[in-house]
Amino acid sequence: MRLNRRQSLAGLVTMGVWPSITAACAAADGPVRAEVHIDPGCGCCRVWAELLRQSGRFDVRLVEDGDVWALKDRSGVPVEMRSCHTALIDRYVAEGHVPVADIVRLLDERPSGVVGLAVPGMPRGSPGMEQPDGARDAFVVLAFGRSGEPNVFASYPSA
Repeated sequence: MRLNRRQSLAGLVTMGVWPSITAACAAADGPVRAEVHIDPGCGCCRVWAELLRQSGRFDVRLVEDGDVWALKDRSGVPVEMRSCHTALIDRYVAEGHVPVADIVRLLDERPSGVVGLAVPGMPRGSPGMEQPDGARDAFVVLAFGRSGEPNVFASYPSA
């Protein structure tokens, strides 16, 4: 029996193989571009961007932006979820000190209706806000859509 392309793809999806194939193809395409908009005077933003770069998954471009708040408005980042920097990654927004693993998960899973992820404020011990003594505040990574309604995407305990 000969299968056409549509039947073959349907079989791969049914068997659960397709997500693995698409993830492998995406990884084979090389690093994902990440445009990180930072306030020119903010040091923690540069540290976070370097963590993104060091992961090897992202081609990071820093943009010193004197009006990063306008970008947040245009990108739909809810006011209560804002932080010091905003990254545009693929078709998503990463606001603040979002862990790299959560961004990778977002890109792998591509949940319906999600515009971006945010870590509101600047929690102590979050990526880019590490403390010499290892202290970390509990924090959550929120997923948000066009309506701005938050959903917990990941949570991290204090340390």
